[in-house]
Amino acid sequence: MGIAAKALIGVVILIHLYIMWLEMFGWMTRARKVFRKFPPELFEKTKPMAANQGLYNGFLAAGLIWSLFIPDIGWSINVATFFLGCVLVAGLFGAYSVQKTILYVQALPATLALLAIYFNL
Repeated sequence: MGIAAKALIGVVILIHLYIMWLEMFGWMTRARKVFRKFPPELFEKTKPMAANQGLYNGFLAAGLIWSLFIPDIGWSINVATFFLGCVLVAGLFGAYSVQKTILYVQALPATLALLAIYFNL
């Protein structure tokens, strides 16, 4: 796996670690500023749901971190491709069902990383 692919995977990891933190620990504070269209009265009611979503984002980041430490290049690529595919699908669905900007925040970086893997960059 090339340096560009690893760097882009690193970007996706950082994005998902931030989303994890935001949904698990910053839901009542920072998330209110990030999700301005979300009704303010729903933050408290949705705190457990957001924490659960955050955990899933953490799993995506963990899988991508794992992919960077697998010594066998074939398995490293397979694991990275799987988790980036999960991020891409989640980003596409989130853009369709929640907010269009998710397309750019999640799906686009995952797509770029997948292309970098495919083209061995």
